[in-house]
Amino acid sequence: MFTGIIQAIGTIAGKQNRGGDLRLQLRTGRLDLSDVALGDSIATNGVCLTVVELSGDGFTADVSRETLAHTTLTQLGVGSTVNLEKALTLNTRLGGHLVSGHVDGIGNIIDRAADARSIRFTLEAPAELAKYIAHKGSICVDGASLTVNAVDGNRFDLNIVPHTLQETIMAGYATGSQVNLEVDLLARYLERLMLGERAAERSGSGITQAFLREHGFAG
Repeated sequence: MFTGIIQAIGTIAGKQNRGGDLRLQLRTGRLDLSDVALGDSIATNGVCLTVVELSGDGFTADVSRETLAHTTLTQLGVGSTVNLEKALTLNTRLGGHLVSGHVDGIGNIIDRAADARSIRFTLEAPAELAKYIAHKGSICVDGASLTVNAVDGNRFDLNIVPHTLQETIMAGYATGSQVNLEVDLLARYLERLMLGERAAERSGSGITQAFLREHGFAG
């Protein structure tokens, strides 16, 4: 688990194809690795990666085909920068929100505009994630815990203050950039819980408009 508070900006130092999977070498910049051991988790652009090797200035992780298919990690080349966060501990301040490091989909930056000293980004999420994105709710973008400022269908706005721009890779986002999205954990579990006994049904089960009307959540 993570908090979505980025601790350092890292750099991709190497990529190796391993029988269809990928091995990544990362330099971690100012991230303190003194308390990191083999097998620990480090969120890399919001993707929970397991440390398989440690060096003085970074770590190595294997990336499965499943992860490559559902995240932006395939787009990274040597020299690309990434957001980094070590897994939380019981005495970590929860400054963001609970983040699992399991990416739900890839979003697109469709607009970037100055808003006083901040930058306002408009993103487009996959249609199937729209129901989890709420005004003033939380969303994780490339590992950063952010507040949703406006929602319009599957598009939403983020207002990014100068400190966040400086401490993450968001300053480099431009129209057309793709990002990893993880929706709020509570929203996903609430959807499952609302199914009740129907959650055991194997095919075609899910939250539908008819289900919501039946339970008084829609007119």
